[in-house]
Amino acid sequence: MALTYITGHRNPDTDSIASAIGYTELKRRLDARDDYLAVRLGECNPQTRWLLERSGAPEPELLSHVLLRASDVMKLTFPLTRQDEPIRQAGLAMARAELELVPVVDENGALAGVVTERALARRFIRESRHTSTLEDAPTRISAIVEVLGGELVAGEDRALAGRVWVHSMDPAKTPSGVSDGDAVVIGNRDDAQQISIELGASLLVLSNGSHPTEEILKLAAERGTAIVVSPLDTYVSGRMITLAAPCLALMEKDPPTVTPEYLVDDISEHIKESHFGAAVVVDGQRHPVGLITRSDLVAPPRRRVILVDHAEQGQSVAGIEQAEIVEILDHHHIGSIETRLPVTATFDPVGSTGTLVVERFRQNGMEPSPPTATMLLGAVLSDTVILNSATTTERDHAVVEYLERVLALDAQALGREMFEATSDVSDVSADEIVSRDAKLYQVRGGQMICIAQIEVVGTALLQRKDELLEAMRRARERRELHLYALMITDVLSKGTELLIAGDTASVARAFGTPAQDSQLELPGVMSRKKEVAPKLMAAL
Repeated sequence: MALTYITGHRNPDTDSIASAIGYTELKRRLDARDDYLAVRLGECNPQTRWLLERSGAPEPELLSHVLLRASDVMKLTFPLTRQDEPIRQAGLAMARAELELVPVVDENGALAGVVTERALARRFIRESRHTSTLEDAPTRISAIVEVLGGELVAGEDRALAGRVWVHSMDPAKTPSGVSDGDAVVIGNRDDAQQISIELGASLLVLSNGSHPTEEILKLAAERGTAIVVSPLDTYVSGRMITLAAPCLALMEKDPPTVTPEYLVDDISEHIKESHFGAAVVVDGQRHPVGLITRSDLVAPPRRRVILVDHAEQGQSVAGIEQAEIVEILDHHHIGSIETRLPVTATFDPVGSTGTLVVERFRQNGMEPSPPTATMLLGAVLSDTVILNSATTTERDHAVVEYLERVLALDAQALGREMFEATSDVSDVSADEIVSRDAKLYQVRGGQMICIAQIEVVGTALLQRKDELLEAMRRARERRELHLYALMITDVLSKGTELLIAGDTASVARAFGTPAQDSQLELPGVMSRKKEVAPKLMAAL
């Protein structure tokens, strides 16, 4: 199932959070083939938290970015091998999975290393003109029996660390280097079997299904020699013995590892240039949970995002330029977001994105669940300041009336309760107040301005004017903004006091009203989107 994140803007307000929740519920009900997840890009403000608690709706998850992570591109299905298993098993697993390496785990399932095609090739190229040996890879007889598909007919399981010989000639007439600890592959010649045991071979492998005589079994028991019957021919049996060596002996112990949250941008070059050609994705206990190969980094799928209540890149999630924007649903102006492909984009001049979400429910013959309906009602009441903002339309009124019937409550009473319960900011720092609901806008020349807004009941907050202006000036300087404005909107008197850090004279001219100590009085002004932002963007 493809996962699509549905998100509002940074410094999320009630409309942003509620619209993400509502549109996620609708999308899930309309499209069972894919998955949708409501997310937020910052901490919820007190008003939104009050509404979340009142509605019982779950708070969206925090999404820090949509840059590709290891978990977005990694293979979820891949072979593993234990460090005590024969390297042949690792080789077969690599071939079946068409990989260049296989992770090796210890007895606790934690990553111990990797077996690579490169290591296998180097081992056999190195041995091609020398007697094969198990000196660097002590190998148990039981593992040799396993890779041969053979049968242990004499002796006990133990580790061998000698050389591997194939006797195709008469050992009595040919110099032999067989000594204690060695393995000898031989056919059905009793004399050669006897001489190999007498020379001190620790293991005798009889090829082509040959079985030892009673005399050979007795001699093997006396000398402590193990005998294995192999169904394979002599040459293949000899080569297979070296493939019975444990992965522990051949694995590389320090492969590239990442966690699922690693950014692909941070690891792609290393993977492409490393001789491993891959990285193992591990969890907190170093258990392998994924594998990233070079092929996984070729045109990886982008993370899918639906934007609600915004269309400005500066207001959106970090990394949005690298994501696949699937859809935009907004009630603001068309912003700076760019898409690579045509997408469904709705910019509808209503008072709240929540209004658009409710209309989508009704167009599809569906009714939002009670928690979602409560969130959407609160969103419309919040953005329209209980239907008093200049942005309020007849469609907003219709949605509020519809949700009143669905929820069997008084919307005006809910709105007053919501604003009164969350308007006290006496204990909130000035820095938080000026950044809680702040939006960036681009003006002529590519410069950026920020307009923040806070709804209050009464004029108590204005007593902290100097403190607020100082916080705005610090934020403006830190973020290199042309101007920083704060709307202090009184929901009862239905007006705004506008504080300015920056070009106060230009702002005063834009509104046709004098400024007094970086403050403008704007009676009847309640909408940032319709009454403040357009004038500031035009004036600056």
